[in-house]
Parts: sequence; C-alpha cells; structure tokens
Amino acid sequence: MFRHPWSLPAWALLGSLAAGCGASHSHVTWTEEPPRRDSLIAPPPPSSPEPAAPSAVSDPKGFAARFPNPALCEAAARRLQGQSREEAWAGLRACVEHTPFTQLSALLGTAWAEDLRVRPEGASLIARVVAQRGGSVAGELRLLQERRIPIFSLSSAMDRPDTYKGRYVLLRAQVADQRTADERPTVWLVEHALGSVETDTPVGYSERAETSSFFSGDLGGQTQLTGPGRVGGSLSSRQRTDRALTRKHYDNVSDETGREALGRLSRADPFLETRRDYVILARFDGMRVTSGGADTEDEAPRIPVLTIVSYHPPHPLVVY
Repeated sequence: MFRHPWSLPAWALLGSLAAGCGASHSHVTWTEEPPRRDSLIAPPPPSSPEPAAPSAVSDPKGFAARFPNPALCEAAARRLQGQSREEAWAGLRACVEHTPFTQLSALLGTAWAEDLRVRPEGASLIARVVAQRGGSVAGELRLLQERRIPIFSLSSAMDRPDTYKGRYVLLRAQVADQRTADERPTVWLVEHALGSVETDTPVGYSERAETSSFFSGDLGGQTQLTGPGRVGGSLSSRQRTDRALTRKHYDNVSDETGREALGRLSRADPFLETRRDYVILARFDGMRVTSGGADTEDEAPRIPVLTIVSYHPPHPLVVY
C-alpha cells in the first residue's frame, strides 16, 4: 500500500536525511594539497651581492687600502700574475706608492724580475723603495749589484765615464743651486752619504754622592835656619761621584762626499727644493769641463752631467 511521504514517521525522515548527507561528504576531494604552516612564512629577501674588490688599475689607492701591511699587499699583487700581468704590476705599484713599502728583497725577487727589466718605470720604483727605507744609497747599491740590477753609483760613473754613459746612477744629494742653461733647467747637486752618530741617552735613575773633609792644626819645632818656631795650617778635600743608567742611541747624519754633479730637468720643478736631501735616479750623460778649463786639457776640472729621471725624499726615521 502506497504511503505519502508526509505520512512517514518523523524518525524515518531524519534517518534518510542523515544517510544522504553522509553520502554527499564521502565524495568530496581536494583539488590541491592544503598549504603547510611553514609555507605561510614569507621568504627572506635576497641578499645583495658583495661589492667587487677595487681594481689595482682603476683604483690603486683602494687596492692598497685593503691590506693591513705592505707585505700582504705585495703578496696579493703577486697572486694576480696568473690572471693579468698588467693588473699584477699595477697592484705592486699601488703597494709601493700608497703604503710604507720597504720590502726591497721582495721587489727584487724572481717574481718581479721580468717586469723590472722591461718596464721603464721599474728603476724609479726601486729608487722610491730605497728612499722609503731611509735613503742609505751606498748600502742599497750593494744589494742591487748582487741581484744584477743595472743601477750604479756616481763614483763608479765618474771613474769610468765611457763605460757607464747612458746608464742609470742612484745617489743621495742636495740641490745647491738651480739655473736655466740652454733653455733647460739645471740643478747643481752635492752628493751626500748617510751615516750615524752614537750618543748615550739617559734612560734610568741617576745617583750623586759628595763627601768632603777638613783638617787643621799646627806644628812646633826648631830648624837651623829659623830657630824655634811654630807652623800652622789646614787641609780640605772633596770627592764627588755620579752614577747614571744610559743606553746607546744612533742618529742619522747626512754628510757631503765631496762629489758634485749637474742635473738636467725637462722643466722647472718647484718641489725640488734646495738644502734638502733627495734620493735621485738619473741617467749618466758623461763628464763636462767646468768653467775655466779647456776640452783639450787632460787635467782640466770636469763634472758629471746627469739627466734626472725621478727623485724621492728619504724617510727620516727608518734605519738599515
């Protein structure tokens, strides 16, 4: 017998609704995986790239400023040789020109031997390092000769002018005068040598002790010439003792060697001052007869003529 739905009991209608709901939920599926908790956190912003190291060619001062001492700077420039010889040489120049570089042995080592031989500024770089080491030219020239570097002394050039004509000479000198001859500025150079003076400098306590004594009295007696009599007098003495703790101290002293030379400049240089020491790199042009002599006279006084390539004030505090 057919029954109208409204005639069904209430519990039957509730059961059918519950069964329909259960069936509909069992067919629901996710189209994508639910988001994880950690994916809700925003990713960190990308880090900015580190700035490139300064190039020794374009920024020599910045290249040298990266290193705490000149030795590390030279080592970094040497490592650049595998990438670019030009970059490595520019790095070495930056180390010498922008740091207190005194590593002459490293500069004259095998790593830079080829560059020093073929590059025209190599000799000036050596002269600059010699000046930064204190300017003891005589001692540094011995090291250059051991390494077969073709830079020589003024005395050697004067002894054999034909042999050394056109070669480099290195000297420590002062400018005595500056004039213009044949439309070229010329300076009168007086060669100096660096020496040292020993002094005793007090570094500790000092003691002073003084003692004095005084004696007086008289003496009576008789002599054949004066007969009886008395002699009186006094005697005093003083003693002084000083003690002090000292230490040996050596000061640099620049003194003339007795050799002079004429130095030619390409143009007048206001920074080349008189009565000041310089380490000078020059080309030896030969000997010239001084005023009052004739070229035909064998014993006529002669003076060496130099073409100044570079000059550098010596460091006053470095002692080698």
